[in-house]
Amino acid sequence: MARIKDRLAKDGTKRFTAEIRLKGYPVQSATFKRKTDASKWIQDTESAIREGRHFKTVEAKKHTLADLVDRYIKDVLPTKPKQQIVQKQQLEWWRDKLGVYVLADITPALVVECRDELLAGQTIRNTQRSPATVVRYMAALSYAFTIAVNEWQWVDDSPMRKVKKPVESRGRDRFLDDIERTKLLAACKDSKNKMLYLCVVLSISTGMRQGELMTLKWQDVDLKNGVAIL
Repeated sequence: MARIKDRLAKDGTKRFTAEIRLKGYPVQSATFKRKTDASKWIQDTESAIREGRHFKTVEAKKHTLADLVDRYIKDVLPTKPKQQIVQKQQLEWWRDKLGVYVLADITPALVVECRDELLAGQTIRNTQRSPATVVRYMAALSYAFTIAVNEWQWVDDSPMRKVKKPVESRGRDRFLDDIERTKLLAACKDSKNKMLYLCVVLSISTGMRQGELMTLKWQDVDLKNGVAIL
């Protein structure tokens, strides 16, 4: 059910308050100077509620990007211990740049401005920030928006989907020759770190990353068949 109530404002002019009451939904209301505007708002809002669009829009107007970043850092990042430190720093950069904006106002154009600023900026070592680093910054914010869309339902869609990522350089593959490998293993044997030689041999033999090596457990190793399960 919807209705429009008219009243006098403090300056003596007439105002029209539109109110919508639909079963199973909270009451919605808004005030306008013209009755035609109030009627149009009722029509648009009722349609949005019935189609499931209205309250997501409301949430997007209630929460800022700072709210999004803070909640993600508090609730989600602790479940990603390997990424926690780096992603926290990246997300705090976005919060400093766009934190005051409500989510409804975070547009692809705003994100593009920040992307270009990142590309033009320098690292703490005073070197040009690489496209690969900018992609990581964008990925951190994209992860947060994905959670806000799918789990928190703060927004309908992520603005990150419409922003082009910088092109990363392909880099190059570099393999040790026999002499280099022999020298490396000899240096590892001479190291004070007794685990270094074993880790390097495993890394060369399997191609494991550092994080995979450091978290490998005995129950994941089959010495009989020469297999390690990651």
